[in-house]
Amino acid sequence: MDLSKLEEQKGKKKKAKRVGRGGGSGKGMHTVGRGQKGQLSRSGGKPPFGFEGGQVPLYKKLPQIGGFRNPRSRRIVAVGLEIFNTFRKGSTIVPEDLVEKGIIKVVPKHGVKILANGELKKELKFKGFLMSLEAERKIKKSGSEILDA
Repeated sequence: MDLSKLEEQKGKKKKAKRVGRGGGSGKGMHTVGRGQKGQLSRSGGKPPFGFEGGQVPLYKKLPQIGGFRNPRSRRIVAVGLEIFNTFRKGSTIVPEDLVEKGIIKVVPKHGVKILANGELKKELKFKGFLMSLEAERKIKKSGSEILDA
């Protein structure tokens, strides 16, 4: 099949309706399909795109409706240190393990951060987490390891 040899279908292109060209044109005479009076019946009488009759247009309301979302903000899920006591002693924990246990729903784009809430009572290995300085101190104090991500 060669696209250059395609033929146009008969009846595909419809001729534009010529208005205001007399009574026999199908839309001729008097108002020529524009109705009576008003802005839209006049030549060149179309309001600008988005005009809502003087009411504040939707495109101007949207910034106030939607608020502002900082494109540079980081989506991080914070978890407390005490939740890691539910894992087996000596196991290596990655953020995906928290999803498997149902602690968090998904691993966010910018990571999971461990905060120093509670105490860690088991020796574990942590890999791929962000953590606060205090949480890092408590993890090392419990005899746990922090592996590079």
